[in-house]
Amino acid sequence: MNASAIRDCIAPDRNPRKPKIVLPKGSVDTHVHVFERARYKMNPDRGYNPPDSTLADLKHLHATLGVDRVVFTQPSTYGTDNSAILDGMNALNAETPNRARCVVAITMDITDKELEALDKAGARGVRLNTDNKGGMPIGFDRIGELEARIRPFGWHIEWLFPGKDILDLMPVFKKHTVPMSIAHFAYQPATATVNAPGFQALLELVKGGNCWVKISGANRVSGTDLPPYDDVQPMARALIEAGPDRIVWGTDWPHPNKYQVNPNDGDLVDWFGIWVPDETMRRRIMVDNPARFYRF
Repeated sequence: MNASAIRDCIAPDRNPRKPKIVLPKGSVDTHVHVFERARYKMNPDRGYNPPDSTLADLKHLHATLGVDRVVFTQPSTYGTDNSAILDGMNALNAETPNRARCVVAITMDITDKELEALDKAGARGVRLNTDNKGGMPIGFDRIGELEARIRPFGWHIEWLFPGKDILDLMPVFKKHTVPMSIAHFAYQPATATVNAPGFQALLELVKGGNCWVKISGANRVSGTDLPPYDDVQPMARALIEAGPDRIVWGTDWPHPNKYQVNPNDGDLVDWFGIWVPDETMRRRIMVDNPARFYRF
């Protein structure tokens, strides 16, 4: 693709505010990326140009929000070159042991020794992304083979896909022999309500016991880019009711692939507080569930 035809994303709000709520100690942000175009080469087949958002920016964000631990998720813009997230994870773990984990993108050419090294470093899963160019390096016909390769390490498969595709993908998801996770409410539009077939399919997956969902990216599924996210609340609460031990939270910082406006991340924390007013459930979602799933 001609680089000039790739759209530039807007930057995140560079001045995150301190949330009104206090997150429990040990809270985990399960979905972030880091981008440094001068340091890490972008995939030429990417779908967008992300804003530079460094590890130092991320550390400032989490210090402001009260987040103690983090899971880096491989963005499609880097293809299967995981250098940026591995460097970020390794740097944080060198400062504070067990502070960071990651979900990588790979090809089936990876060796077992390479998988073992990634696991020891803190990788916990493989991302398959059909929503963004460069995000799907493994074909659907090889998912069973992928599962066989990652099962010995206790890894999962993290999916991102256009929300409309969930019904067609259900047979794939139901065949999984390793755990799976889905970010951003599976891109189910809040305006369609919890009764929509797509969201009901998501609830079915959660109730099945093998699917974890990130209640992240409210700005991606709400009827409005900025708060209030009142329309997302019924979805968040329905998911928590369906599988309270399999729901986690993330900022989706720095909110890539957005082009008009981004929320302040302090607002996202406060909306989590509105969705989950119970302190015990907050700890479950922010601390206990991700600690178990990502093996902190």
